[in-house]
Amino acid sequence: MSAPSSKPDSRLVALMVLLVLFSPLAIDIYLPAMPLMATEFDVAPTRIQDTISWFLVSLGVGQLLAGPLADRFGRRPVAMAGIAIYAVSSGMAWVAQSLDALLIARLLQGAGACATSVCAFAAVRDSFGAKKSGQMISYLNGAICFIPALAPLLGSWLTHMFGWRSNFSFMMAYAVVAFVLVMTLFRETRPADTDTSGRLLSPSRYWQVLKEPVFVYHAVLCLLAMSVILAYVTSAPVRLISELGLSMEAFTLWFGTNAAFNIFASMTAPKVIEKFGSRKTLNAGMVTLLFAGCLMAALSGTQQAWAFMLPVIVSSFGFAWILGSAAGKALEPFGQRAGTAAALLGLFQMSGAGTLVSLTQRAGLSEPHLLVFHMLLLAPGLFVLWSSAGKRWHTAEC
Repeated sequence: MSAPSSKPDSRLVALMVLLVLFSPLAIDIYLPAMPLMATEFDVAPTRIQDTISWFLVSLGVGQLLAGPLADRFGRRPVAMAGIAIYAVSSGMAWVAQSLDALLIARLLQGAGACATSVCAFAAVRDSFGAKKSGQMISYLNGAICFIPALAPLLGSWLTHMFGWRSNFSFMMAYAVVAFVLVMTLFRETRPADTDTSGRLLSPSRYWQVLKEPVFVYHAVLCLLAMSVILAYVTSAPVRLISELGLSMEAFTLWFGTNAAFNIFASMTAPKVIEKFGSRKTLNAGMVTLLFAGCLMAALSGTQQAWAFMLPVIVSSFGFAWILGSAAGKALEPFGQRAGTAAALLGLFQMSGAGTLVSLTQRAGLSEPHLLVFHMLLLAPGLFVLWSSAGKRWHTAEC
């Protein structure tokens, strides 16, 4: 394969967007239907929230296999296999007659989505190189943020017209269309010098990545930033619909408004990084999330939707700046192991965040205080960035 290019290939970027949308689509489209699902299955709302947490855990853990598979066999065949699994599991969720059956379908759905995510981010690293890939990842994150803006609107309409199960039939249809497009348009990006030695699941394959402190530090930051977004996504329906009494339409409006700010923050993050440098951007991202946590704590007693959503909107900028600065930096040292590195980053970001939020949801915190907790968890990461070790792991020149 030719050397990584600094000029975006519009077709490749479009296909990568198509691949990364599988995960947020599986999370956001049925959010307005969660209270209805809890009623139909006769379970507490936290049990329905488990359908998101289980999906994210599977999404992350599955990448331990998907990453080495993408390095061994290529991005294209692994992406197609993941899409096929996603389509089948969406059909299983569509016909599920119990919450347990739905949870099993969601585990499989996460396994399918993990393959598409790994292949998308590995292909970006393949095609745009160590430095440019961080900016391209920011653009992908911006595209991902369109889903929270549009999917709840679609999910609300589907649920109203055809019932909550129609959300999963839509996911299945999306997978079928994506499979055809990837099969016909996606050209393999795996570099010829990709390391394919050793056993597929050899611990040494992962250790080569995990022993690099630059990766571990930035992957943990991605985990903590993602946990803020996940805590918001899983708590918003309970806080806004069940507790504050918002209609589905009002919930969707607030959700879409936050998504619009998230899109803006993610799309402008590469320009911010280019102008101020990734270290200053990362610093600003963590400071912003800490400020959002303090603001949420101050407004936690106000029983109004704006009091919950304003700190979340502020946090959107911190989230975008952290991921834009940290994700590319985490993958930077691994040109020959991009698939494995992307898989471990996904494990931290998805399974780590999913597990952390699932545990903290059971601590009895109110929805605002849950978000305060996760936002303030970024404080140690900021102190590390200011330390001598942090200055080595993320230099001002990056």
